[in-house]
Amino acid sequence: MAKPTEGKHRIYSMPVASVYPHYITKAERKGRSKAEVDQIIRWHTGYSQQALEEHLARETDFETFFAEAPALNPNRSLITGVICGVKVQDIQEDTMREIRYLDKMVDELAKGKAMEKILRQPA
Repeated sequence: MAKPTEGKHRIYSMPVASVYPHYITKAERKGRSKAEVDQIIRWHTGYSQQALEEHLARETDFETFFAEAPALNPNRSLITGVICGVKVQDIQEDTMREIRYLDKMVDELAKGKAMEKILRQPA
């Protein structure tokens, strides 16, 4: 794992693979699936399932994971609400906002929200 760049939050240098199992556990505890978590990540980033798995295997850090995302979904800006005590729509730093968008969508999944609503698509 890379050392955090000075002045940046330590989560930026954290491997996505170190947080990913927590996303899965959170979803599965509430009767949701790994496939749904993967669908959320693919929707958010534009990665294919194979590319997602490759990044997890390489232990790509969050900053690189989002910087290399092939197609960040334009509808992700419709994600609003509070995560970790902060409104996601008010987060100014791009990478942190992307991380919190993902956190928020996994939270919504665990709360039983329909995938169409989580993915900000018309019902």
